[in-house]
Amino acid sequence: MTMTANVSLGRPDAMSHTPFLGLRTSLLPCLRDFRSYSIAPASAVRHWARTSCVANSNNHSRHPNGLPQAHITALDNRAGVEDLLALLKSKRPGHSQGPGTVYLAGTGPGDPGLLTLRALQLMQTADVVLYDRLVSPDILRLVHDGARMVYVGKQKGFHTRTQEEIHELLCHFAMEGSSVLRLKGGDPFVFGRGGEEVQYLHQRNITTHVIPGITAASGICAELGIPLTHRGIATSVRFLTGHSREGDEAQLDDSIAACADPHTTLVVYMGLGTLPTLTQQLMGAGLSPGTPAVAIERGTTAEQRTVWAPVDHLCDDVEEAKLQSPTLVIIGEVVGLAKGWQHADSTGQEQRASWSEFREVWEAESAQQEQQQSRESSPVA
Repeated sequence: MTMTANVSLGRPDAMSHTPFLGLRTSLLPCLRDFRSYSIAPASAVRHWARTSCVANSNNHSRHPNGLPQAHITALDNRAGVEDLLALLKSKRPGHSQGPGTVYLAGTGPGDPGLLTLRALQLMQTADVVLYDRLVSPDILRLVHDGARMVYVGKQKGFHTRTQEEIHELLCHFAMEGSSVLRLKGGDPFVFGRGGEEVQYLHQRNITTHVIPGITAASGICAELGIPLTHRGIATSVRFLTGHSREGDEAQLDDSIAACADPHTTLVVYMGLGTLPTLTQQLMGAGLSPGTPAVAIERGTTAEQRTVWAPVDHLCDDVEEAKLQSPTLVIIGEVVGLAKGWQHADSTGQEQRASWSEFREVWEAESAQQEQQQSRESSPVA
């Protein structure tokens, strides 16, 4: 099959967040009842300053997640940590100083409507919120005003905090008796290093709870209409990370070679940088060059962009579209079941239309099919 770059911008439902806003309005009065203590006014207790991430950016007024600078607590040095710990301690003069609880909560692929109710409850009660780069701005805005928000995001070539430092922050905040919420994109236990954080905290006798989130594979595939498994087409699904620990490249190579099964759906997290090597290794291991594939940047958000292409053209098309991290890659015959692929396949030429335009076409086609089926099933007079 010959097909050039097929790029679509935005989501099928551009107003997908609107219903959630109504849900949020109706839930928040109830969620306030879950608070076990009063929250001091933000203006009286927050410590505003630049984060190390913002300090290394050309834009000094906005955070990488798109939040105003004033929403970020500065922890650029040890003094910043001590100041925040002292502030948290001062909030509970009459309370016991036993360790608090740490909650690791997945926030899903980005759409606030995909949050779990439990995660939303915790966002309305936590003292401290440590969050990653992959947590969308729409979700961060749901955190209550009294929380101290600490950015600990990572991206290729630049980490605001090492994983070891994140472990220590979680421990320090909990030891001061605080309720600590660790927000992670997707699910904490799917390439989220949640297991490492739980181990570290358990070893220090800190109570830890994990709140699952909709992992990107499930959320984005549902958004695009791609079944991860399908009878007669895909009997298994495999999640693969495009990153490897230093020195583990051989293990990653072995994993990729095992993913060339035509009856397996392959979902690659964090694979944008290694996509050329990944596709070459898959085809070298026997995967058909014409296997349908799709790369999705910021899936389920208003900034979603998708590139549909067969495996042998995927790298060039992704490069042409200039997709950026976070981008999820899905490879397998099930991709061919999605209407986005079918539209791209039928046009066979470059498409840069919006998802809303695609959806209008699909809905019209579906209506025509339903009318035809209704006529065929109606008894003849």
